[in-house]
Amino acid sequence: MRHEWSSQLTFILAAVGSAVGLGNIWKFPYITGEYGGGVFILAYLFCICLIGLPIMLAEISLGRRGKQSPVNTMLQLSQEAGANPAWSLLGWSGMVAGCLILSYYSVIAGEVMAYSFRASSGMFNHQTADGIKGIYTSLVSDPEKLLAWHTIFMSLTVLSVAKGVRGGLEKTVTFLMPALLVLLIILVLYARTTGGFEQAIDFMFTPDTDKFFYARNDLGNYLMDANGDKIFTWEPMMVAMGHAFFTLSLGMGAIMMYGSYLNRHVSIGKMTLIIVSLDTLVALLAGLAIFPLVFANGLNPAAGPGLIFETLPLAFGNMTDGALIGTFFFVLLFFAALSSAISLIEPSVAWLIESKGLRRIKATVWVGTVVWFIGIGTIFSFSGTTLQDIFQPLFSWVGFEHIELSQTFSKYNFFTAIDFFTASIMLPIGGLLIAVFAGWVMHQDSTEREFSFRSRHVYPVWQFMVRYVSPFLVLMVFLNIIGIFKF
Repeated sequence: MRHEWSSQLTFILAAVGSAVGLGNIWKFPYITGEYGGGVFILAYLFCICLIGLPIMLAEISLGRRGKQSPVNTMLQLSQEAGANPAWSLLGWSGMVAGCLILSYYSVIAGEVMAYSFRASSGMFNHQTADGIKGIYTSLVSDPEKLLAWHTIFMSLTVLSVAKGVRGGLEKTVTFLMPALLVLLIILVLYARTTGGFEQAIDFMFTPDTDKFFYARNDLGNYLMDANGDKIFTWEPMMVAMGHAFFTLSLGMGAIMMYGSYLNRHVSIGKMTLIIVSLDTLVALLAGLAIFPLVFANGLNPAAGPGLIFETLPLAFGNMTDGALIGTFFFVLLFFAALSSAISLIEPSVAWLIESKGLRRIKATVWVGTVVWFIGIGTIFSFSGTTLQDIFQPLFSWVGFEHIELSQTFSKYNFFTAIDFFTASIMLPIGGLLIAVFAGWVMHQDSTEREFSFRSRHVYPVWQFMVRYVSPFLVLMVFLNIIGIFKF
């Protein structure tokens, strides 16, 4: 008998946990401020309605109808629709993408764990910017430390998944997600006392149409054409569209897998609206927790990826109760990372159980070990090892030393290559194909039965969105990311 979520709440918590990750905590607030504050938020919510909601509805419905791992679900549904069984490759793509993403996600989550202990020990207290940078450099340049933290995080992920849907997944997310929200609220309440809260509100929510519609250079200065006029750009809209797609964990099999555990009497439309709303709420709360600390300490809010490991530790080290607040923050990040990691590994585990007859514990250990091993490549990437450093010796060893690798191999390391391949190619294509399959390949009566919308006008709207609007916008994001077209 196939396991199901014990309640609608556990499904919501699990799906939100999958969607809420490290990117939500720092990326959404950061790009919101960079691209016009309130204007960007409106654009993002608009894109969520056009991209995120229709495709998430489609992915959950595919999972619930198939009631299997993404690979077997797509194989069964393609046979049911009389379509080519090659659609099962969509399931394989999501499953592989999830494992590849988790391989480097685990390494970064390990760094977060390390920083939670550094914060609690007071290591950041009264440090200079160079001192904070030195702490981070010391960590990422030490493969043994990174390997240890990577191993600990993957072990926790394996332990959570190995106990099953109700014994492991449910118990973990029902603790992690409420704890994450409580920690976020505590940090927001503290941020209100720092003196930078009003400035953070202005930074995030004051509409700045110039930032949204006109191009700027790396220094934040507006670019001008030959006539001295500002240059119009679609870049912020593309960023909003891209984030609307990626923030909901679409195209990697996780949402489809979680949908397969969903009871058939539950309203998919209602669940999707709640999940999207909570995911956006967490991102906004994260901004209200982070940026008051940044502004109160006179730091740069546009620090990007360095915000977590360099900018914020500097703020924690120079504030009252900074060790406690810093510990809260990095524990919060750890909770977000673990809830996402669980969803990334579950599709592969489920496939091994269904197709190879393995027990859950053995299947989880197998997948976890493979992901752990792949993650070693990311560890050495932080030490400056490029793809050229890896492949050139291999080519020489097999007798092809005369082959010169292209500049691409020296440009990318293992981490950046996997990140680009998954986020820029596999996930957009996966989301695009989910929309095409649900909108064009599946029989209409099948999708109508899964949704059971109360209003007869809702289904035609969803069908139009998932057939035409969502695929077109995802395609635009994909072409823009890989550089074929720049909008």
